[in-house]
Amino acid sequence: MKLTFPHPMIIMLAFVGLAALLTYIIPAGSYDRVLDEQTQRAVVVEGSYQPKENTPVNIGKTFLSVPEGIIEGAEVVVLILIIGGAFYVVDKTGAFQSGLESLIFRFDKAKAWLLALVGVLFAAAGALNGLQEEIIAMVPVLMILTQRIGYTKTAGVAISLGAALIGGSFGPTNPFSVIIAQNIAEVPMFSGGLYRMIFLVLALGFWIIYVIRTGKDQENLEPIKSDKPAKVSNAHIIILLLVALTFAVMIYGLTNWEWDYNEMSAIFFAMGLAVGIIGKLGINGTAKAYSEGFAELVFAGIIVGLARSIYLVMQDGQIIDTIIYTLFNPLEGLPLGLAAFGMMIAQAILHIPVPSTSGQAVLTMPLLTPLADLIGMSRQVVVLAYQYGAGIMDMVTPSNGGLMAILAAAGISYKEWIQYAWKPILVIFIIASLSVILGIYLL
Repeated sequence: MKLTFPHPMIIMLAFVGLAALLTYIIPAGSYDRVLDEQTQRAVVVEGSYQPKENTPVNIGKTFLSVPEGIIEGAEVVVLILIIGGAFYVVDKTGAFQSGLESLIFRFDKAKAWLLALVGVLFAAAGALNGLQEEIIAMVPVLMILTQRIGYTKTAGVAISLGAALIGGSFGPTNPFSVIIAQNIAEVPMFSGGLYRMIFLVLALGFWIIYVIRTGKDQENLEPIKSDKPAKVSNAHIIILLLVALTFAVMIYGLTNWEWDYNEMSAIFFAMGLAVGIIGKLGINGTAKAYSEGFAELVFAGIIVGLARSIYLVMQDGQIIDTIIYTLFNPLEGLPLGLAAFGMMIAQAILHIPVPSTSGQAVLTMPLLTPLADLIGMSRQVVVLAYQYGAGIMDMVTPSNGGLMAILAAAGISYKEWIQYAWKPILVIFIIASLSVILGIYLL
């Protein structure tokens, strides 16, 4: 009997089970927390770690964590379903198809440049608002695009999700990571922006070139018609502009109006309804398209919920703070270069049980900021180590529900993704390490 790689749901459930097992092995403990008035988040108090009585999570509580995780991640799950429904409506109008045909025809002799343009756009979105889960709904369109220009599905994920995560990890403006971390570390907002941009260009440039050179799928290339495609209709132009406008408003809302998942869901829901009317689907046709879009992404939403379950189990077992204490406490006695590199490694490891980048900033910055002051390290370097460690780990850890959901939506196994991506991710990690170590002397 031939062994097959586990289904994404089995992988996620295995991680939930592993988290429960660790609550029996790792001693319980916790830090005290206080409300930070600037960020309105509960942050840990440095030096307040205390061991606690072990509270291992039993099998009943482990199974209970599955629905609890889905409920805990309800806002994200709803966002995925609504964006998925809205994009399905757009697809049903034919706007995406006509737009893609026109785009592919224009780049007929420069397909690599088209792929590079897609990578830059997704990286910009990642840098501006931490784009990740939103990509789930775009997967069908991305798969069509990459297939039509002769690239594999894996390359489609790499040029979208991979580029977005590099933008979010290396960029200077991600409100869910670097801005929160700089705020808590009391570093001026957007400071070190030019330094970050230099390494963002290096990392993103390497990533895009790698995908272009290794992602070709000539065997399954669909022949592109030499005839010029039909002109994109006025209705389709309006629809595509409305989609672009929705993303622009979403980014502005996230950065200026303190929007959250519910506001994003609302604006995409409204966009879907408007698109259905403009695209002449009618009220019933729009509703039907929405429901079909929901059905397509239910599983992706469940995967995101299961990722929350992993964190809930560890939280119930009170072992997350112990993991943080164990990872960061030994760094105090190391030389600066090793300490900075060790911080990045520790942040990467910590991101497995703590898949929320903003949550990780709140957990670690209050502990590492005084440590940096004590050993004479720039606080900016501490923020860099967090950014890179958590952001790059998002590209590989199965506890990242967004990654697993995108792979599931694209029909790519986790094994296929790792086989394709581990080498370029290693190079990205080396670039990040160089940035952190040079930052000791330059920031």
